[in-house]
Amino acid sequence: MIYEFLSTLQHYVFEVLPALALGLFLSGLIHEFVPQDWVNKHLNQRGIKPILYSTFAGIVLPLCCFGSLPIALGFRKKGVPLGPILAFLVATPATSITAILVTWRLLGIGFTVYLCLAVVLISLTLGLIGNRLVFNPVEHETEACPQCAEGEHINHRHHEKGIRNRIVSILSFGFLDIMRDIGLELIIGLILAAAVASFTPIGTLIETHLTAGLGYLFALIFGIVMYICSTASVPLVHALVNQGLNIGPGLILLLVGPITSYGTILVIRKEFGNNTLLVYLTVICSSALILGYIYSLISGF
Repeated sequence: MIYEFLSTLQHYVFEVLPALALGLFLSGLIHEFVPQDWVNKHLNQRGIKPILYSTFAGIVLPLCCFGSLPIALGFRKKGVPLGPILAFLVATPATSITAILVTWRLLGIGFTVYLCLAVVLISLTLGLIGNRLVFNPVEHETEACPQCAEGEHINHRHHEKGIRNRIVSILSFGFLDIMRDIGLELIIGLILAAAVASFTPIGTLIETHLTAGLGYLFALIFGIVMYICSTASVPLVHALVNQGLNIGPGLILLLVGPITSYGTILVIRKEFGNNTLLVYLTVICSSALILGYIYSLISGF
């Protein structure tokens, strides 16, 4: 049992490591050469254009939910409408270059493209709805959580001049800051994936109870209750699918898990109110269920 677990864990580490290393390096490049001012400039407008900008920015910026929260709150203080903020909070944690590469490696190009399109669709939908919501502005300054403050500190300590400093900045952000942010969750995700893949009763449970509609409910509840970053959740989903879980619930888990972290939920409730939080969760959960079911039909899984 233990030997099988360690062997499976080694397999996942070797599978994920090349894509992870490339993703961390590209994340460092993006952080170093994509100016934050560009993001701020194009979001302080109304209509669908800033929602598109915020969705695109959320996809390319190498941030998890804790890193995206201080930026989202900064947008709010600058008068950015609610729609682009909510779209940004969806797109940022749900996708990253690292997660995309790992998903491609483990689950295939077709699944990866569909996942990215699903994230864009949910972001745009929530953004358009968010522009129509009314919320009471908060006058006092707030600090959402210690993780947010840490993320804000990390995101603004690079960008020094000189080739050597640039290289150091790229590598330190990608391989130190990002790994400090998601490293523990990535390790936990790999361990959980190996445990799921090597623990036979889990496969029996999935085959017996989670192959039909209950699999979708399981993925939705598990994704809300347990936050795992987008990169770390991919090996876990891969292991669950190999044990018999339908690919549709797997997609739901990859969508809901990273987006509905406790930090994001608490900040949205505090800054925008219970009604906004209810709309946020309703749109995400219902969209994930629909898109997951459609993919299971398309893939014939």
